[in-house]
Amino acid sequence: MSGSDQLAQCLARNVKHWRTERNLTIDALAARARVSRGMIIQIEQARTNPSIGTVVKLSEALGVSLTTLLNNAQRPLVRIVPSEQAVQLWQTTVGSYSRLLAGVQAPGLLEMWSWRLMPGDSSPSGLQPAGATSLIHVISGDLTLTVDGTLFQVAAGASAFLAANTPHTYSNDGDAPTSLVMAISVHE
Repeated sequence: MSGSDQLAQCLARNVKHWRTERNLTIDALAARARVSRGMIIQIEQARTNPSIGTVVKLSEALGVSLTTLLNNAQRPLVRIVPSEQAVQLWQTTVGSYSRLLAGVQAPGLLEMWSWRLMPGDSSPSGLQPAGATSLIHVISGDLTLTVDGTLFQVAAGASAFLAANTPHTYSNDGDAPTSLVMAISVHE
């Protein structure tokens, strides 16, 4: 089975599980996620690999993390996520990217991300729910963090903490690539 077939099977199983767990009909989930009923049916039958935008809408509508929807394993005591299973969600033609490394759903949501921003690139972040926080550590390069219109410079080796439910953007205004690790926590 190919990787995309495995992803489709995993997503089908998890969307159906969480929809049932939340006592949602297909129509109710479609309305909440602003996705067509037909798309939900195709996803639950593993007949499509939806866009990341659709998966994000489903995760928000179901109240679970992307990691939870894309998790192909049962809940073991210890879970190792090999590097090749990290999910790359955003990338640019010049080499910038964000990669979901791992995440858990208890209590609340906790995700760990790896980011790379090439010189001149930036990425606006979607707003997280109230109470969401981000903890960022810059490994190399310099990060320009714009939060609610205010610029903050975070140099290599420094860390930053922010309320993730405030409009914010990650930018590399320098001449060298910026690498960072980010943890996002959402308490329900």
